[in-house]
Amino acid sequence: MSEFYSDKDLQREVTELQGKSATAARLFDIRRIIGGLFVVYGVIVTIAGFTASDADIDKAEGVNINLWTGVGMLLLGLFFLAWLKLRPAAPPPPGEEETVE
Repeated sequence: MSEFYSDKDLQREVTELQGKSATAARLFDIRRIIGGLFVVYGVIVTIAGFTASDADIDKAEGVNINLWTGVGMLLLGLFFLAWLKLRPAAPPPPGEEETVE
């Protein structure tokens, strides 16, 4: 049995696929992955910094390097996530593909 699509059905299907494509583009945005990883590792390293012993701090010449590195990683991860939130990636409009000359 052959099924025929009207222009309206075809347009609706194209719109649905474009919506799914935009969702996939936002889901796999590299800023989300990098930001999430830096936040997770930043939390882990910051906790290690809070629980550092005096011997660990003495090894680093009096600097709690885990604490400072963890805070830096947290800030960088939050920066990436804020950047993603403030400037979301939009897929290019359909039909506007770059041509190589």
